[in-house]
Amino acid sequence: MIHEIQEGYVKVERQKEITVIEFFHPQSNSLPAAILNDLSQEMHSAGLERDTKVIILRSAGAGAFCAGASFTELLAIETAEEGKKFFSGFANVINAMRRCPQLIIARIQGKCVGGGVGLAAAADYAIASEGADVKLSELSIGLGPFVVGPAIERKIGLSAFSYLAIDAGMWRPADWARRHGLYAELHPSAEDMDESIQRLANELVHANPEALAELKKTLWKGTENWDTILHQQAAISGKLVLSSFTKTALEKLKKKG
Repeated sequence: MIHEIQEGYVKVERQKEITVIEFFHPQSNSLPAAILNDLSQEMHSAGLERDTKVIILRSAGAGAFCAGASFTELLAIETAEEGKKFFSGFANVINAMRRCPQLIIARIQGKCVGGGVGLAAAADYAIASEGADVKLSELSIGLGPFVVGPAIERKIGLSAFSYLAIDAGMWRPADWARRHGLYAELHPSAEDMDESIQRLANELVHANPEALAELKKTLWKGTENWDTILHQQAAISGKLVLSSFTKTALEKLKKKG
């Protein structure tokens, strides 16, 4: 199943008891609203599949894992309500991953920016390859990692999250992300990464699904209010994106890109 979205897509493949959800966008796998919407829907649907024992989240290509929010769509936002709706797309994806009873393995083959770091953090187990550096660039364009922040802070702690959020122009190497708990594993090549992902997925397929579901509940304990909190955070970003500071910064970045 492939949903075509303005040169991008969300594709779902079922390999027996493993469901693979893949997204792609030609702009470094950035996330426009349509892809966010399809990701949340497909994650929800996979969670309802009784035959699905484990989910793998990946992006296409050998470049960036995810460049975060689509600059084109950010520039097109004209009202705070439109802004909240756009950023709520990230809230919906994170909450769908959180509520999904199956464990989610994220395949991180390249750099993560902003919302991409949020996706990696919302996965239950992220496996990366060298070069999967991370950056939270939101502050540099007049925003902040408000929606993805709770997921990132939960995974790497307040201190490490604050370093990323405050020094918004600095890339942190993949090994930094591994040492702070964003990545469970870091491999020297894509081949080694994929081998490890397949190994873990196969092990989870043969585990007791009831035990896996209970483990998932335990891992996400204390996040039950995220259905409300993340949308409140989306409203903050939705207002900030209208500022002249942000519009100017986005225009400059778009011209560079």
